[in-house]
Amino acid sequence: MSLLIKNGTVVTHELSYQADVLCDQGKIIEMGTDLDVPVDAEVVDATGKLVMPGGIDPHTHMQLPFMGTVAQDDYESGSAAALAGGTTSIIDFVIPSPQQSLLEAYHQWRDWGSRSMANYSLHVAITWWDDSVCEEMGTLVHDYGVNSFKHFMAYKNAIMATDDILVASFSRCLELGAIPTVHAENGELVYHLQQQLLAKGITGPEAHPLSRPSSVEGEAASRAISIAGTLGAPIYLVHVSAEESLDAIRYAQDHGQHVYGEVLAGHLVVDDRVYQSPDWDYAAAHVMSPPFRPKHHQRALWQGLQSGHLHTTATDHCAFCASQKAMGAEDFTKIPNGTAGVEERMAVLWDQGVNTGRLTPQEFVAVTSTNTAKIFNVFPRKGAVAVGSDADLVIWDPEASRVISAATHYSKIEHNIFEGMKVTGIPDTTILNGRIAWQRGTLYARAGDGDYFERPPYAGYYAAIEKRNALAEAQPVAR
Repeated sequence: MSLLIKNGTVVTHELSYQADVLCDQGKIIEMGTDLDVPVDAEVVDATGKLVMPGGIDPHTHMQLPFMGTVAQDDYESGSAAALAGGTTSIIDFVIPSPQQSLLEAYHQWRDWGSRSMANYSLHVAITWWDDSVCEEMGTLVHDYGVNSFKHFMAYKNAIMATDDILVASFSRCLELGAIPTVHAENGELVYHLQQQLLAKGITGPEAHPLSRPSSVEGEAASRAISIAGTLGAPIYLVHVSAEESLDAIRYAQDHGQHVYGEVLAGHLVVDDRVYQSPDWDYAAAHVMSPPFRPKHHQRALWQGLQSGHLHTTATDHCAFCASQKAMGAEDFTKIPNGTAGVEERMAVLWDQGVNTGRLTPQEFVAVTSTNTAKIFNVFPRKGAVAVGSDADLVIWDPEASRVISAATHYSKIEHNIFEGMKVTGIPDTTILNGRIAWQRGTLYARAGDGDYFERPPYAGYYAAIEKRNALAEAQPVAR
């Protein structure tokens, strides 16, 4: 059945204008006024509302096996939360165990993802290295539409990628037209500081940010960027939380390097005071890596978004309940790292970004959807409101308000890091593949409604990289 969105204001990353939008067979097929609409078309009246590309969250972890437990939100509950928040697509992470086949892990995640209500794609983490990993990276790119590979520079003695792995994997990404992404924290330093704190008897959640100061993120970010720059590869830094990391990104960009930065909604509005709460459960609920930072880092991150040095917003949605967090009751290093947020991201960004004048509506669309689509090479299929694009849309009510609460969210956990925040500017209707998936508090989507989408290699920035690298090779060697 066709779907007509009428009387709304279309907002893209570039423009705002009045237009009706006609969808059919999962695509936008016509836009404008006085459209030729089938008589049986479903009609959504968007008077006074905005029609925008559905959000794309480039960083989620649904039902992730991690730190001896499994994240509470599976693909079904996590994607329901996404749709309720106006996000129509997530890019989740395959994280193979050390020595596990990348393809084996990929197929396991695809099986889990088959119950997603939202559209989804997958990054794949490189947690170890040998010739089989190199070969399977090629298979993932060519046969399964994976164009990004994740590297954890943290989590020593678990999934940490050492410098030799970064060099090998970044080089392979460059060969394949894929983009390496990194979790930038110096794992050796973090481990050393953790042991120091435990030896001093500091075992509670308040030790978590002390073991991961902003300097360990800044060092790792600078090192990863330098490795990528030396090899001539692009690089994408996930969950940038520290001013030092932003400085490294800005410096590299100013010198012509293709570096992309992601920031979490949580890091933009929540600060490190949460770890000083006398309520252990409350403090532990905020344990994630990188941790929440002092407020001056928030100011820098907002400026990074405004200036274009940071490009995307995400959540790192990895939800653990109180009983799981209690695994670290005697040792903060055993508190499962992760918070939720896939349902709240867009409303928090609108309220704290657009309503405060930090972002324009067009910039909001860019950092919540379009930039991710471009970096991971699915634009204009996604991240756009245009004829031929996927009909993944959110109808946004800029005047409506709600109070964020764990009592009403779709996540399975009992805590919300944005608890009690009143946000103005919220989704009215979320449209997935041309069908109403969520509308004014009612979820219509069902498990399995979401589609897996492939992401081809060689995004637009690769043309510039290849030209630059060719010119560099052609330069005579100085003697």
